[in-house]
Order: sequence, then C-alpha cells, then structure tokens
Amino acid sequence: AAAVALLLPLLTAFPAQAAEDDPPPRPFGADCRLTTEGSEVVGYCHNPYPEPDRVRLHLRCGAWWDLDTDGPAREVDPARSVELTGRCWQTVGSAWISHVR
Repeated sequence: AAAVALLLPLLTAFPAQAAEDDPPPRPFGADCRLTTEGSEVVGYCHNPYPEPDRVRLHLRCGAWWDLDTDGPAREVDPARSVELTGRCWQTVGSAWISHVR
C-alpha cells in the first residue's frame, strides 16, 4: 500500500502518450487574398492541397442601412483557383473568406 501511495503522484504527473501518437492534421485550405476598391470586393483563392475546399465571401457594409452579404459557396478543387466578387452600395466595412472541408 505504501508503494502505491508513492507511485500515485508519479503516474498523475506524466500525461498519457496518446496525444503524441495521433497523426498530424492534414494540410487544408485554399490560399486567398482580397482586394477592395471603393464599394467592390474581389477575392482570389487557389487550392494547393489534394482535397477540395469550399470558400465563401462575406461582406459587412459600412452604412447601417446597407445590406450585408454572405456569398454562395464555391468549391475550389485541388490545383485550381476561383474568383469571388461582392459589393456594397457605398463603403465596405469588412470582408473575409470562410473555408469548409
């Protein structure tokens, strides 16, 4: 019983090795860049990885009355590129691209 009491702190001090045995995550996600000119936004995405990526352009417009938009999803196949476009009536507050496996 005394030996178990001495080993218990050592067993709990070292985490299980299962996390190190997990394979590393597979690379994923198209490389995208955005260009904003006035009220228009253009996004270019290129997928260098072997799995397709679904990308969407999201816009938040600067004026409170201007409609924010979430563009349709576009699939970017391996070694392919797509162009995404969107616009606000006046100014663009923010723009970003989301990715889905």
